[in-house]
Amino acid sequence: MIYHSFAQLYDQLFDDQLYEDWAQYTLEHGGEKATTILDLAGGAGRLAVLLAKAGKEMTVVDLSADMLALAAQHATAAGVELNLLQADMRDLSGLSEYDMVTCYADSFSYLDNLADVTTSFHQVHDHLKAGGRFLFDVITPYQTDVIYPGYMYNYEDDDHQHAFMWRSYGNDEVEHGVIHDLAFFNQLDNGQYERVGETHFERSYPLADLQQALVTAGFNQVRVSADFGRMAPNEETTRLFFDCHK
Repeated sequence: MIYHSFAQLYDQLFDDQLYEDWAQYTLEHGGEKATTILDLAGGAGRLAVLLAKAGKEMTVVDLSADMLALAAQHATAAGVELNLLQADMRDLSGLSEYDMVTCYADSFSYLDNLADVTTSFHQVHDHLKAGGRFLFDVITPYQTDVIYPGYMYNYEDDDHQHAFMWRSYGNDEVEHGVIHDLAFFNQLDNGQYERVGETHFERSYPLADLQQALVTAGFNQVRVSADFGRMAPNEETTRLFFDCHK
């Protein structure tokens, strides 16, 4: 019997410093003045909790009910309120307008194609107030084509009760595509191990394609950077950060 969900295990392993970095990037790029923020694909709500602690009215949208359940737990533990909604980022009908929309952890890279990404950009634009900001990040073709193929990461804790295996492969069927095999192993009370695993598919897009998709969606002022806004991107940048104005 499996006693842990993939969402729980993924949430436990994720680097907390990344949430701190995303929160800082958000606040430094218009978030300080924003009152209402929509976090797309907000997962377990850890970023939203940090921003709620900073006084922001946070709405988290995610496709996974398991992730939203964890977000509710984190909000309760932190003593903050989050508005949690299960929805697809390609269809945000029924949602309000917000001062800011965020979408991190290369969530757009999990959509099937550029048409879906463009649809999501349109949805974001339609749910931003005039003068609102849209912040997001995506992995680059350098990451999918050079870094990920053959990539492997293994982790085991000191008491040998928990282990994690991550293997990545190039996806020959998708341009700039990559496949991630993720598996968690957890020791049960009887000494045996449970395995919880998932396969994830990502893809990247040339910068010019994303910029055109943003223009098509109505964004006319877009700044692109690397390293959480600290650097200009170059040919070996692995993750791009976008700051878009409506």
